[in-house]
Amino acid sequence: MKRREFITLIGGAAAWPLAARAQQAAMPMIGFLSSRSPGESAGVVAGQNLAIAFRWAEGHYDRLPALAAELVHLRVAVLFAAGGPPSALVAKATTSTIPVVFSAVNDPLRVGLVSSLNRPGGNVTGMSLFTSDMIGKMAQLLKEMVPGAAAIAYLINPSSPSEEIYAREAPVVASALGIRIPVLNASTEHDLDDAFASLKTGADALVVPAEPFFDSQRDRIVALAARYAVPMIAGLREYVVAGGLMSYGASLPDSYRRAGTYVGRVLRGEKPADLPVMQPTKFDLVLNLKTAKSLGLAVPDRLLALADEVIE
Repeated sequence: MKRREFITLIGGAAAWPLAARAQQAAMPMIGFLSSRSPGESAGVVAGQNLAIAFRWAEGHYDRLPALAAELVHLRVAVLFAAGGPPSALVAKATTSTIPVVFSAVNDPLRVGLVSSLNRPGGNVTGMSLFTSDMIGKMAQLLKEMVPGAAAIAYLINPSSPSEEIYAREAPVVASALGIRIPVLNASTEHDLDDAFASLKTGADALVVPAEPFFDSQRDRIVALAARYAVPMIAGLREYVVAGGLMSYGASLPDSYRRAGTYVGRVLRGEKPADLPVMQPTKFDLVLNLKTAKSLGLAVPDRLLALADEVIE
């Protein structure tokens, strides 16, 4: 998500009525809190009608409370929580008065961000990136790509608020597909190395869900999958662009774009409590044929027909 793009996505804020702008004593500021890294967000910060203060945890979730407190101290008009549940939950815990708009959160109701998807209540709303059957669908698609797989591992970050969701889903998927689903934990770069090394004897393929730490390490994860010749499906298209085998999930740029429209609406006076949490409506299957060939996999015709994008 580029900084310039984020400013464009909240373009609704630039359309404030002139009278409303005249009442502003100073240029409103948006606080951008992300659990990810600025290196993934090249660009410039500029805006005529608003300012943006960026804070990045760079994959270290323990830094988020202090960063959120800094943004609250700046008296930002809206706190935009990017990078999944870690940022959103910290933003909610840090302020009950400043409006919070989150993006790319897996199951915001289950992780406790809102009390209702239709009527969030409080000061928090935003855009979900996840449906409850997503992980099962990813494993099913990977099983079609690797029909002989007897075990498909799940990579899980134990420090993520979404960890419980994935862990609970694993045995359900295993039963449905008639395979084993070992769970591999990783919350550091060293953990990632160990997890992939264990795949040699523990599983035939790997599911990597959309998770902020994993997403910030996607180049490393793709490289490890290539080193160990592990067929992998990820939750975001960006993994496949980096050389991963396949992905299935909602669009991350679309998630930011739709959440950005809520920032603009909040700046124009609407309350988060009245803005329903938005759900993804389109999920894309992306395949990398070059990677499939390097793994010795023949891509089934059905997957080719289903694919929204094929990288050759």
